[in-house]
Amino acid sequence: MRPPTPAEVLPSLPDDFEWPAHVSRGAPALLAYLDLEQRFRFANDTHRRWLGIDPQRLIGRRLIDVVGRRNHELAGAALERAYAGHMASYEGELYNGHERRYAHGNFQPDFDADGRVRGIFTALVDITERRGLELQLHESEQRFYSAFQHAAIGMALTRPDGRFLRVNAAVCQMLGYREEELLALDIAGVTHPDDLAADAELMTQLLAGERESYQLEKRNFHRDGRVVHILLSVSLVRDGQGAPLYFVLQVQDISQRKAFEDALHRERELAEVTLRSIGDAVITTDLQLRVTSLNPIAEAMTGWGGAEAQGRPIEEIFQLIDARHGHAVANPLRGAIELNTIVDLAGKALLRHRHGFDTPVEDSSAPIHDHAGNVIGGVLVFHDVSETRALALKMIHLTQHDTLTGLPNRNQLHGQVGQAIATANRRQQRAALLYIDIDNFKQVNQQHGHAVGDRVLRAFAARLHGCLPGDELLSRYGGDEFVVVLPHLDSVGEAASLCQTLINHGEQTCVEGVAELGLHLSIGISVYPDDAIEPDALLQHAETALMAVKAQGLHGYRFFTASMNERARARRRIEAALRQALSQHELDLHYQPKVKAHGGRIVGAEALLRWHVDGRELYTPDQFVPVAEDSGLILPIGAWVLRQACLQAQRWRDLGRPIPVSVNVSPLQFQHPEFYHWLDEVLEQSGLEAGLLELELTERMVMSGGDATTGLLQRIKRRGVRLSLDDFGTGYCSLSYLKHFPIDALKIDRVFVRDLASDRDTATITSAIIAMARSLGKQVIAEGVETREQAAFLRHAGCSQLQGFLFGAAVPAAAFEELLLAERAQ
Repeated sequence: MRPPTPAEVLPSLPDDFEWPAHVSRGAPALLAYLDLEQRFRFANDTHRRWLGIDPQRLIGRRLIDVVGRRNHELAGAALERAYAGHMASYEGELYNGHERRYAHGNFQPDFDADGRVRGIFTALVDITERRGLELQLHESEQRFYSAFQHAAIGMALTRPDGRFLRVNAAVCQMLGYREEELLALDIAGVTHPDDLAADAELMTQLLAGERESYQLEKRNFHRDGRVVHILLSVSLVRDGQGAPLYFVLQVQDISQRKAFEDALHRERELAEVTLRSIGDAVITTDLQLRVTSLNPIAEAMTGWGGAEAQGRPIEEIFQLIDARHGHAVANPLRGAIELNTIVDLAGKALLRHRHGFDTPVEDSSAPIHDHAGNVIGGVLVFHDVSETRALALKMIHLTQHDTLTGLPNRNQLHGQVGQAIATANRRQQRAALLYIDIDNFKQVNQQHGHAVGDRVLRAFAARLHGCLPGDELLSRYGGDEFVVVLPHLDSVGEAASLCQTLINHGEQTCVEGVAELGLHLSIGISVYPDDAIEPDALLQHAETALMAVKAQGLHGYRFFTASMNERARARRRIEAALRQALSQHELDLHYQPKVKAHGGRIVGAEALLRWHVDGRELYTPDQFVPVAEDSGLILPIGAWVLRQACLQAQRWRDLGRPIPVSVNVSPLQFQHPEFYHWLDEVLEQSGLEAGLLELELTERMVMSGGDATTGLLQRIKRRGVRLSLDDFGTGYCSLSYLKHFPIDALKIDRVFVRDLASDRDTATITSAIIAMARSLGKQVIAEGVETREQAAFLRHAGCSQLQGFLFGAAVPAAAFEELLLAERAQ
């Protein structure tokens, strides 16, 4: 006969021990139960991942034998307190072999019917990453205060009432005060009276949240009474509740610059007016023949903008070709500077425009002298001698440029990519192609009209163009898609850096009259010669990389990889299968319970879409819902979901258990002009009371929809349907807006719920959201609740309903119905 195992000879767990199965299986923490001898009576499956041991092999073993003496001693005090009958915790070092980690452990005593400790529950979480972030934050704060005090630029902190809170040495030196003298003053005490109003108005706008920062040139008084001209940059720091804490001021002394500006203003203005009003083209250079300026006619004749040409060699901007033989002609300005004399262009010459066409010109070149007579640069004066120049320029521009943005169009793109490949090949470098798309731009047209959409595209193109100071080429490929060609690439990191710059600037595009556009960009990148050597293939691979970004439901950029071709094919397979899924009855709804925060009774259900074939999940919602939205299939699928959820809610009502059922509505579905008609028709056909249906909308759908969305929300509310904001706090997160919308409930996003126990800031923000929402008369629901600690916190903070794995996962309608009937029987 075999000897009994430790688990067979040791006493079993207490009869009333209960640890929910879904918690013990899915929890990331080590969960265990130890008896009075510190022997394991229960260990969840997470021990397998952390310790590499089957949890069943831990049963009966002593804790010290499993974790080692050093770890046991570190947590010893907390264990003794738990066995003494008190809740205890430990936070500090633990060792995983030779690796030092940081962990947080909770030890809760378990009492028998007579109140004696019979064991303890343990829960251990790895907090190494969080501790590292805390140390980094502390170091960052120390560096900030050192940088503040010793910064070369003037720095100051002021209270909202204008009094100085902190000043650095540079500010004191600039204004002639000692630090304690300045701290006894306020902004008004050092500001010129004529500049007070402008400064106060901008500070008021900051306090009201109408702007995030401002920059202002103003006059301050030195301690000795003289005026100091400064450039002031101001931003506002707020606390977690949004209340103003202090202003941050950056101060630069620009007195010398202002003096120069006053002296040169008249001379510069006269020269500027002269250059812009004369009929000839004018280009000026420095002594090294680098371009310093072009007047408007020179810009038109060369194809180069003034800012773009500045600093480039004159031969690159002003290219002369012999009209008869086609060879390059020496630039006359070089001889004019070398000989210090005027030089006229000899013979018939053509000026080659940036885009390749030639114009016959006449030219005169001369040196530029300083006050001492020294040559400091040169000037080219030339004019067009072609009668057909204007017509040629217009025709070429129309065929090669987009009429809306003025950028090169797709007809010109192929040649640009080919030139970039040739240049990269000649220089033995890489080239790259960036395929840029504005995500869901059609919503801008739907919400604001196509005229506003055109203005947004022009402003967006201008912002992108401003980020490309070098040889990069920007084209409008069509609609809301743009392509950037990078002909010189030393490393792929340069392409990634430029993508982030384009995203940061492009997403900040704004136009007058539109409060918030909320643009998001996705960029696909292909690299020559790594990914392809032909222009068409490079463009195709960049588009594939773009689709990979969008398929993940994310914004940002990605480089092309060979595996993306397979993902693109997989996406096409999902779309093809999804088109048949409804008719083949492969889609169904699962329902996750919403429970009353106090008491735990089921008070609602959220309908969640699933795709099953032969009893197994074919694709997850994260995989097929984005495909449905991009392909437009979300409209028939969304209509089916709404109808099925209403029919199911009516069935539960007929069984005597009426509960509200919530349905997620996609932006494409909600913005459809027939949405209200569909909603009304479904309610009529199902017979469901409108109050038993709740529509879950995203913050972006509600906040950015304008008057049309507000009207639709009010119409739905008058119909009696409940409205809730899903994932609250991850979008606009502006509680002040809520009073303008007929919203019944807010759902706090699981991101906040997850970090409640470990992040004090998250807990503070969550409590504030709940309190403010309740003050506005809104019901608050928390989703993603997975632990008793989270539930207790949310219950205490004032949440009325809770939802998450702690109270049950989403289950088929029949299983959910059994829960309802069982609860009613109890």
